[in-house]
Amino acid sequence: MLIGCPKEIKPQEFRVGMTPSAAMEAIGHGHQVVIERGAGAGSGFEDAEYEAVGARLVDTAAEVFATADMIVKVKEPQAVERAMLRDGQILFTYLHLAPDPDQTHDLLASGATCIAYETVTDPRGGLPLLAPMSEVAGRLAPQVGAYTLQKANGGRGVLLGGVPGVGPAEVVVIGGGVVGTHAARIAAGMGANVTVLDRSLTRLRYLDDAFGSVFRTRYASAGNTAEMVVQADMVIGAVLIPGAAAPKLVKREQLQYMKPGAAIVDVAIDQGGCFETSRATTHQDPIYDVDGIMHYCVANMPGAVARTSTIALGNATLPFMLDIADKGWREACLADPHLRAGLNVHSGKLTYAAVGEALGLDAVDPMAVLNAA
Repeated sequence: MLIGCPKEIKPQEFRVGMTPSAAMEAIGHGHQVVIERGAGAGSGFEDAEYEAVGARLVDTAAEVFATADMIVKVKEPQAVERAMLRDGQILFTYLHLAPDPDQTHDLLASGATCIAYETVTDPRGGLPLLAPMSEVAGRLAPQVGAYTLQKANGGRGVLLGGVPGVGPAEVVVIGGGVVGTHAARIAAGMGANVTVLDRSLTRLRYLDDAFGSVFRTRYASAGNTAEMVVQADMVIGAVLIPGAAAPKLVKREQLQYMKPGAAIVDVAIDQGGCFETSRATTHQDPIYDVDGIMHYCVANMPGAVARTSTIALGNATLPFMLDIADKGWREACLADPHLRAGLNVHSGKLTYAAVGEALGLDAVDPMAVLNAA
């Protein structure tokens, strides 16, 4: 199979879909790899490193899309990239279709087979290709939230850890999954008073057993959530429903009761955000004000630490990429129900029910398209 990796074009996206190491592995399996020149530069990988392992370099993304059997990326394809997809081509990347009808319709029209990192599963019910970026985003969230809290950025002017004689900031994390756990650990490590909210008592028991007094836990009822948001200097949204749009857990009218200059960091913004006032921003212009509350809603947070993120993501995606290339997408998905869960679009058909529910579109069982392919 000819595997292609174009340079990411989403604003301030410095990650790359394939490292030189991944390219070497693919070539070792008998495949060919074509890389757009400069694709790895933002993550610190030079063109010469790709050439040294046997990858072929081309000058434009158009050449990658025109020749590759499978396109491997990081972020969802932008409009100009979607226009280059073709019937029968495989796209393997993050998609986040539920809040993005334009992308969904374009992918359906392309005829391509689109496998989304964020809905691939594992035997324990986890999301192995989302987890590395969730870990990065969770650890970044208190860091960017602390920046947002600085007075020069419109925030309350509160230091997360306080100083002797001055108390620390109050941080509330909504969601106790991978993102929330990592966010809570880092915020607590920075000296903040941290409370994690979640609706799963099993998860809350695990967090209490694992972390003890490092941070507090509370059940995420509507009343508890509203109470804690009002007390917070920083609120981190870390709620995920796999493949579906994020629920809006904090309404605009609640902002008036929050502390002036408090910070909201919405890590769920890729799935539409879990605050009613969330809208996607970029690393270039990350913060905006709604009713005196500062919002940080960058849709590709891990791109800020591109080298760490690229290597972590590549470690997770490589086995699945090789499986698709070695067996073909159909046989790979038939053999592995966890990879099959990543199938979102095939040949004009939507194959992920949660996306269909979010966008009001009909979705078919992925086994139906696999058996028909």
